[in-house]
Amino acid sequence: MWWDERVSARFRRNLQPTLTYWSVFFSFGLCIAFLGPTLLDLRCQTQSSLSQITWVFFSQQFCLLLGSCLGGVFKRTLAQSLLALFASSLAISLVFAIIPLCHNVVVLAVVMAVAGLAMGCIDTISNMQLVKIYQKDSAIFLQALHFFVGFGALLSPLIADPFLSDTNCILANGTANASSNLPHIRKSLLPHHPGNLSHYDLPIKGMVVTRVSYAFWIMALINLPVPIAVFFLLYKERMVPCFNGSSHPLLSADELALETRPGDKDELSTAGQRPHTAAAGHEDLFSCCQSKNFRGVSFTYFAVHITGALVLFMTDGIVGEYSGFVYSYAVEEPLAVVHKVAGYLPSLFWGFITLGRLISIPVSYRMKPATMVFINVVGVLITFLLLLIFSSSVVFLFVGTASLGLFLSSTFPSMLAYTEDILQYKGCATTVLVTGAGIGEMVLQLLVGSIIHDRGSYSFLVCGMIFGCLAFTFYALLVFFHRMYPKPCPELDEASPEKAAAPEDTGQYQR
Repeated sequence: MWWDERVSARFRRNLQPTLTYWSVFFSFGLCIAFLGPTLLDLRCQTQSSLSQITWVFFSQQFCLLLGSCLGGVFKRTLAQSLLALFASSLAISLVFAIIPLCHNVVVLAVVMAVAGLAMGCIDTISNMQLVKIYQKDSAIFLQALHFFVGFGALLSPLIADPFLSDTNCILANGTANASSNLPHIRKSLLPHHPGNLSHYDLPIKGMVVTRVSYAFWIMALINLPVPIAVFFLLYKERMVPCFNGSSHPLLSADELALETRPGDKDELSTAGQRPHTAAAGHEDLFSCCQSKNFRGVSFTYFAVHITGALVLFMTDGIVGEYSGFVYSYAVEEPLAVVHKVAGYLPSLFWGFITLGRLISIPVSYRMKPATMVFINVVGVLITFLLLLIFSSSVVFLFVGTASLGLFLSSTFPSMLAYTEDILQYKGCATTVLVTGAGIGEMVLQLLVGSIIHDRGSYSFLVCGMIFGCLAFTFYALLVFFHRMYPKPCPELDEASPEKAAAPEDTGQYQR
């Protein structure tokens, strides 16, 4: 194996929880990308206008952000985390099954809001639990976690595509004229953003002839094994309410003895008598903001949190705005790419994000997270600069789109691992970073959309270049504050009574 025996042994000990968290993130990816290509069929199903149906995007994104903020409430103990993940993954399957029954746009928006809350909880809890299990070895496992998001995001549009209507799915007078616009409009909706659709006139009354319901029911069935996997982990940990007997760690006493250094055995036995509570570094936003957590900390503690969140605000915002508007940019002058060809750009972007996350799994074991983030932000900056220089080249637009996907792919997990490592897993980095990334994806899409509407399509690349420069600037500040951040004293660290309970020493699956 391309990693050492220590990491391999740790992975084997935590195989079931790790695979469970990866599968739950597959649910996240499956749910995040289906709305764009199916939105026109959902408009027909709800018999609503395009301006009304686009509010479904907002309800999902806003509640995803809210769920990310509130996800920390459910992670104080392992039982709460797993119960929240079980409820969230089951809710996503139920959402897929219920969507075909939503014939009112308000009801559909409420259902998608529930899906957003579930996705937000999954995002926060899964990242935090993997960091708590692997700590300094978490980078490689976070890269794999985010690969499953990309895999799910690629799969759901492929499932939906055979069931999408080729012509207008509401038959009414003037349908022939509206039908010719449908492929163009559908491509402009991929994968997340509805774009500016106010000038398209499609009927909202008539006979509905869509088969998109089958796509959602297939996705519900595909997602169903995920909550079952979480339930099995709950059952194995004896955390199912009807089997709430004595709880035993996933690591047996014999295995734990083999992994513990002789000098740590007495400390470990003492630590085993302590009640396992959530690590101080994995609070929710409300707990993070309590004044007791700020006593005695330096200003660099806050600076690391803020600059790390700002880097992801920019990079995740670039993911959202680029995937949302690259098609619209390509079909406008001066490129004037054929609509069918331009429709491949969002898929190419997400495909290379997924490929980049797969490549980053082995790379992250050999390369430090800080180095990976540096390569990512510099690569994004250079790619946007070349896109501006060769703005009239269709070929380079495809090359640049693939390059941008590769460089953005591993930014989030690498930044998460880097920031948590700076804070020695005692800050609120995961919650703050997940929240900052969610805000960036929502805000920068709206900002770029309004700028393109006012300034033209070329401003799309200019905005990307500005966001890339800001991401690099915030990363440089993060490195500066990292050098200023106080390092733990080795002597005090060895004498600390908490050291015996640290999962980094024992590799134990935390409760």
